Amino acid sequence: MLPLTEADQITLLRMAREAVEECLGHPRLAEIPEPAEALRQPCGAFVTLRKGKRLRGCIGYVEAVRPLHSTVRECAVAAALHDPRFPAVTSQEIPELSLEISVLSPLTEIAPEKIEIGRHGLLISRGAQHGLLLPQVAVEWNWNREQFLEETCLKAGLPPDAWQHGARIQAFTAQVFEETDAAPAAHPAA
Repeated sequence: MLPLTEADQITLLRMAREAVEECLGHPRLAEIPEPAEALRQPCGAFVTLRKGKRLRGCIGYVEAVRPLHSTVRECAVAAALHDPRFPAVTSQEIPELSLEISVLSPLTEIAPEKIEIGRHGLLISRGAQHGLLLPQVAVEWNWNREQFLEETCLKAGLPPDAWQHGARIQAFTAQVFEETDAAPAAHPAA
């Protein structure tokens, strides 16, 4: 995963917002040019929707299955409409939503003592059960390494100590960026 430029980040955020607006019946406001080379590379990514400070949806792909720009658009729509933890976003909520994108590095096996809070995201699995938490989650909840491991196990539907009893632990890093005043949430007015 190459670091994305600020222009690449703004483009991805606009693509994600446009995808959410389109899936909820809003007209397309602006054409986005052909994505830069970095955005055409296969890469895993997650799109997180927040309403105020509260989570409103989060969906993504860990593996690099399609070009990054396609992954981001697909995940934005899925986060808005198909996150099983929440009802579908309504068109009335669009102005209140903020978007965050996490572009993921490939997964690597990691020993528990090597996990760095704020740097690593985790995927813990055993058999068909697996749970993933992005790097920023441990920081937001002020977890230590053991709490992060336990919470990821719980997300997988495993006992909290499964990481000590044979569950597979994989880590990734993420370039995380969100809509700010520097990267406007809405398209410029025509």
